[in-house]
Amino acid sequence: MVFDNDIMNMGEVMFRHPRAISFNVRNAGSQPLTITAVNPSCGCTKVTWPQTPIQPNESAQITAEYDARLLGTFQKELEVYSNASDEPVYLTLQGRVVTTMTDYSGSFPYDLGNVKLSASEVEFDDVNLGDRPMAELQVVNASRSVYTPQLMHLPPYLEARYIPEQLAGGRVGRIQLTLNSDMLKSYGLTQTSVYLARQPGDKVSNDNEISISAVLLPAFNHLTATEMANAPHMVLSEDSLNIGSMNGKKKVSRTIVILNTGQSPLVVSSLQVYGKALGVSLNDRTIAPGKSAKLKITAYHQYVAKTKIAPRILLITNDPQRPKHTIRVNVTE
Repeated sequence: MVFDNDIMNMGEVMFRHPRAISFNVRNAGSQPLTITAVNPSCGCTKVTWPQTPIQPNESAQITAEYDARLLGTFQKELEVYSNASDEPVYLTLQGRVVTTMTDYSGSFPYDLGNVKLSASEVEFDDVNLGDRPMAELQVVNASRSVYTPQLMHLPPYLEARYIPEQLAGGRVGRIQLTLNSDMLKSYGLTQTSVYLARQPGDKVSNDNEISISAVLLPAFNHLTATEMANAPHMVLSEDSLNIGSMNGKKKVSRTIVILNTGQSPLVVSSLQVYGKALGVSLNDRTIAPGKSAKLKITAYHQYVAKTKIAPRILLITNDPQRPKHTIRVNVTE
């Protein structure tokens, strides 16, 4: 179990505006990593962690939300237990709760002019049919005038709530987005963009775009023990892909082999990419037991630098132990 950082500084946090921060954890071993518990040092911190095993060379996130109900400097610990060791690993989040923010750079890195955002991308990951997960963006009014947040081009499966509906100058508000999974049309990845209006009559552009993605998973909880034993099983030649620098080339391609080591045909029902930087093709979406297929991944130079979304590929399959797999791709100009 390897963490990118074991100490995360949240900077300034507005009083009574809960803030969340994520610790990226990678399985650097050869067996699945299971996080069994994450214990915060006080009730002021809510924690979520992966409930399914993290496969070798894959990453996941542990997210901690601090309630910001006390003014002043804070430092909280998370005690992480896993099957990697008998001893826990300790993570630390720290910051300072204030009534008026003076530094927006750490908490609000996305500058829209008179408005600043905590993020420009929202992901609803591992959603089951019937779920109504909620995600939250924080927005600061960097002007002196009253600002009314409003999202444009909101799709039918998303609901937005603005807290407060009118935001005074220099204050921080929240935009709560709720996903109605019953309205998603298919399993796998659904992507869209919404746009935050910065003033009345504002137009949509890349400058005020917020990317939204949702991954709807198929359900396998109805399978019997016999059906599980006879199910397909997907094994990849590489769980992630490092293309590195494109060195001026217009496109670069790599191939990953998908092997079915199970007892019945493996069906890749959905093969999708996040953003425009990647293209994919699979020579066979139904893979017989003991057989393999080739997944060709192509990176396009013209989109690599422009995309706001981390390049990755989503596979949805009928492998009940691995219905969803994300291939992360490292590629630079």
